[in-house]
Amino acid sequence: MPTVLERIQAKGPKRILACDGGGILGLMSVEILAKIETDLRAATKKPDLVLADWFDFVCGTSTGAIIATCISLGMSTAQIREFYLQSGPLMFEKAWLTQRLRYAYTDEPLAKLLRQQINRAVGRGDNDAPVTLGDDGLRTVLMIVMRNHTTDSPWPVSNNPNARYNDRSRPDCNLNLPLWKLVRASTAAPTFFPPEVVVFGANTAKEYSFVFVDGGVTTYNNPAFLAFQMAAAQAYAMNWETGTDKLLIVSVGTGAAPKARPGLSPDDLWLLDHAKSMPAALMNAASAGWDMACRTIGECRFGSHIDNEFGNGMEPHQSTVPKQFAYVRYDPDVTTNGLGELGLHGIKPENVQLMDSVAHVKDIQLVGKAFADSKVSLQHLINF
Repeated sequence: MPTVLERIQAKGPKRILACDGGGILGLMSVEILAKIETDLRAATKKPDLVLADWFDFVCGTSTGAIIATCISLGMSTAQIREFYLQSGPLMFEKAWLTQRLRYAYTDEPLAKLLRQQINRAVGRGDNDAPVTLGDDGLRTVLMIVMRNHTTDSPWPVSNNPNARYNDRSRPDCNLNLPLWKLVRASTAAPTFFPPEVVVFGANTAKEYSFVFVDGGVTTYNNPAFLAFQMAAAQAYAMNWETGTDKLLIVSVGTGAAPKARPGLSPDDLWLLDHAKSMPAALMNAASAGWDMACRTIGECRFGSHIDNEFGNGMEPHQSTVPKQFAYVRYDPDVTTNGLGELGLHGIKPENVQLMDSVAHVKDIQLVGKAFADSKVSLQHLINF
C-alpha cells in the first residue's frame, strides 16, 4: 500500500474529493459516495474497493471532515453509513446548555465517539494512544478545515509531509496532533458544541494552544476550491499538475435550500431576524461562490442550475479562463420543487434542511439515495 508521500509524488492523474459541512445532513453525502463506490467496484471488478483506493486527496469541513477522515482511514461507505445511523443523534443533536456544561472536553459524546471510531479504524483499542494526523493508517492526503477562533482565521490542516508546519523537527509539528481533536474542532458548531482547545508543542518549552470552532463558519463550508489551492499552489508543496486530464475534483454537498421569502417587507428585517438568518445566508453564499469559481476555472461535467444568468456552467467554452481541472458537483436540491423532481413528494423540506434534524435521518437518507440513483454516473469521471 503506497504511503501518503508516495501518492503525492506518483505520476499520472490525481483525484480529489471535497465534502461539505452540514451536520446530520452529511448522511446525504454518504449515500452519494456509496453510489460512487458501488459503481467503481463494478467497473474495476474489485468488490472490496473503498474510496481511499481511488481518491488521492480527501478533504472536508465539519461533518465533511468526519466523512473525509473515515474515507482516508480506509473505511467503506457502508461502515460510514452505519456510524452516522448509529451515532448521529449523539453527534449532532443540539445539547441543552446544562448538558454542555456538564461534559469535560474529552468526555463530550462527539469527542468520545470520534476517538473510538478513529482508533478502531486502524485496529487500536479505545484506550490506546490516539491516532495522529501523521499516522500511517491514513491512506490518502487528508485536509480538515477548522476555524481558529484565537487568531480569527480559517485553518486548513493536512497530513502532507512536505507542508511547512508538518516538519517533524518542529516541536509543534501538526502531524503529532491527535486526529480526533482536529475533526472534533472542525465540527464544533457554535451553540451546538463547546469549542475545541488544541495544544501545540505539548510538553515542550514552546507549548501553546488555540481555541477552534466549526470550520463551517468560515467561508469554506464548501472546501473544493481550497483543496485545489492546496494541490496546486507552490506554498503547500504538493505541486500537482493541472489540466482537465490531470486533475479531477468531485465536490459533494449536504443539500441546497435557498430560503426564499417572496412576501418579505422591509419592516420584517429587524435585529433578531438578521441574527437568525445572517449566518446561514453567508454560509450559503460562500458555498455557492466557491462552486461557481470551480465551474469557471474548471471543466464542469455535472452540476445543478445555480442561477438564471450563470446557468449550470457546463456549456463548452463558457469561460475565457484556461480550464485547470475536471469538476463534478453533487448537491441535492432539498426545496419542495427539488424533492418533487426526485419523486419524494412525501418528504417535508424542513425535515431535510437542518443540521440537527436527527429525528428524520431516514428521510435524509432517502434524499441522498434518490439523488445518487438519478444523478450520479461514472461518465462524469471518465478518463480518471
